[in-house]
Order: sequence, then structure tokens, then C-alpha cells
Amino acid sequence: MTELASSAWAGASGFLVDTNVLLDVATGDSIWSDWSAEVLARSIRSGPVYINPLIYAEVSVGYAGIEELDEQIPAGILRRVPLPYAAGFLAAKAHRSYRRRGGSRIATLPDFYIGAHAVVAGLTLITRDARRYRTSFPTLRLIAPTA
Repeated sequence: MTELASSAWAGASGFLVDTNVLLDVATGDSIWSDWSAEVLARSIRSGPVYINPLIYAEVSVGYAGIEELDEQIPAGILRRVPLPYAAGFLAAKAHRSYRRRGGSRIATLPDFYIGAHAVVAGLTLITRDARRYRTSFPTLRLIAPTA
């Protein structure tokens, strides 16, 4: 499906994993689960992998109880970090710019907050939604499908 460039992991101080990657693995997505599982496993071997409360909340929709969710995304493997206030500011500015360029209303502020969090924290973002992140956060390091 896509090549995984080894340079994507080189020098990374950590990774923030986007909701879509976690959902691919959890649901066994017929198109993306293999790619997402491989990238997630490689990232876990390469450095700390983080989620924030927005990612946790978005993934939680598919689970009946918090215990089941915590079993699927164990804190010892996917480290939980708070959202920086500076990321909130950057997210709002990026979202406003996106909307002014004619961006769709389905692009929600939490998506921008996730990208801004990775920028502010100096993390590499693992996502399948590279286009919006590349446009809104050009300095953000991404691990994303190339095709």
C-alpha cells in the first residue's frame, strides 16, 4: 500500500497517534488496519507514543465502558498527556485560516487541536489525514500513507 520511510522515525522525540490510526486497528478496517498496525508497532518500538484527551474521547465512542477502552489503549503503551494551552491557540488560528480558505465545515476544531499539539510538543504525528495537517501545519513531522 505504501512505503514506510525509515527517516520518518529517525530523530523523533516521540509520536502522537491520531484517532483514525487507533480506530483502524481496533475495528480491523479492511483497507487500513495493516498499515496502521505496522506503523503503530514500529513507532512504539522507536520511542514514546502519546495520546491526548481528544484522541481518547474520539476513540471511546466505540466502547461501552471505560475499562474496555483502557484495556484496548493501555496507558503503559500509549502514554496519556494533557493538551497544552499553546496548542489550543495554534489550533484556533489554523482552523480559522482553513475556513477562510474555503475549508469544509466537517473539519472540526479537535482535528486542528491534535495537529497543533504535535507541533507545540515537538512530536511526530501518525495519521492517515496528512493533507490537512500538511497544509495547516507545514513544519509538522508526519508519518502518513504516501499513496
